[in-house]
Amino acid sequence: MGERLKGKVAVITGAASGFGEGMARRFAEEGARVVVSDINAKGAERVAGDIGKAAIWTQTDVSQASEFEEMAKAALDAFGRIDVMVNNAGFTHRNGDMLGVDEATFDLITAVNMKAIYHAALTVVPIMESQGGGVILTTASTAGLRPRPGLTWYNASKGWAITATKSMAVELAPKNIRVNCLCPVAGDTGMLTQFMGEDTPELRAKFRASIPLGRLSTPLDIANAALWLASDEAAFITGVALEVDGGRCI
Repeated sequence: MGERLKGKVAVITGAASGFGEGMARRFAEEGARVVVSDINAKGAERVAGDIGKAAIWTQTDVSQASEFEEMAKAALDAFGRIDVMVNNAGFTHRNGDMLGVDEATFDLITAVNMKAIYHAALTVVPIMESQGGGVILTTASTAGLRPRPGLTWYNASKGWAITATKSMAVELAPKNIRVNCLCPVAGDTGMLTQFMGEDTPELRAKFRASIPLGRLSTPLDIANAALWLASDEAAFITGVALEVDGGRCI
């Protein structure tokens, strides 16, 4: 057990699997108490159960303001504070023609990838301000920095998240609230098939070949980057879109 987040409470959305699960486990290893939040209740309960007494879980649909408020209340009831808010939950359409994405899918992308950041701010900024500061961290994507055909609406949502991060960082700096985002390259998570359109050895090889370090990201890669940004080691870092991409964006 480390102590880089000792005494801190972190709320992580989309934490039942993938990058969010990696963050929840890594943060707990470094002394944080963690709220494992996901729309997938069974997955969230599993991750929190594995972590133990330092974690609770909530079933939360981040597209709904009322559920965000319930999640924050659960965190405060259990741990008394919120020091780190990680907006990690995400949604995408399948790789393909931009004109083939139906409106319901588009609306869900914007609700989960964009509006949830708004819900988080309205919910946690007053809490963090009353505590004297905090950290807001969003999982954006390399797609928001170096977009490619086939994921246009997802790319746009992540570009929005990056701009929101930078604007929030400037506005919230006087409140001692740091705001940053991560830009991961795709990893072997539940969304990979959607990103590629289909999952074949040939497509994976083609995608890996586009990454200078020659592999996909892992939850631990993203969790370690998130850990640093959430910790006091990054106390002078705000408004950053950190590429965790093996060189993909070069």
